[in-house]
Amino acid sequence: MGRNKIPRVICGKPADSCFKPNGIPMNQLAQLDLAADEFEALRLVDLQGMHQQDAAVAMGVSRQTLANLVKSARFKVADCLVNGKALMMCP
Repeated sequence: MGRNKIPRVICGKPADSCFKPNGIPMNQLAQLDLAADEFEALRLVDLQGMHQQDAAVAMGVSRQTLANLVKSARFKVADCLVNGKALMMCP
């Protein structure tokens, strides 16, 4: 049995719940879910330019956990951009 997930501090919210390629109906697109903690990690590190250690403290997680969240979020965003998938933001 694994450990319980540490609660994470999430301050930012996405402007929209979905980003998708123009001109393609949603039912024809593959979808990827971006979790709230992945969104927050991406927002803090890439948009606000925080160092990973500072962003980890702000979210209440370890630096390694934050690095894993950023890596996962970046992969999902890149996959959607390159392969024309819809990116769904989870609240």
